[in-house]
Amino acid sequence: MKSAVDPKAPPSGIGCAECDAAGGWWVHLRRCAACGHIGCCDDSLSRHATAHWKQSGHPIIRSFEPGEDWFWDYESNDYYDGPELTPPECHPEDQTVPGPRGRVPRNWADLLSQRHD
Repeated sequence: MKSAVDPKAPPSGIGCAECDAAGGWWVHLRRCAACGHIGCCDDSLSRHATAHWKQSGHPIIRSFEPGEDWFWDYESNDYYDGPELTPPECHPEDQTVPGPRGRVPRNWADLLSQRHD
């Protein structure tokens, strides 16, 4: 599983790469432990972190939220004991959740509750 984690890979940015590119928004952020890709969590509408795993085959993510240092392994569907990663460890603490500020619709909670899986 060592190849699934590269502690030296920097984060791809401070927000979900795909949501930023599309002008979208997210609930929480996750960081790929192999390449540093930042994607939105499964509570977000687009679920880009999971999509990145399915597309790339990189199974280990780490929370990119302030105060959280847990890793998750999509393949085992369980927590993973990972190493320290290259900073930053989270998005800026003044970034809103959901975020980013200015792109979150007023009815964001309704949109999430109406999502059909």
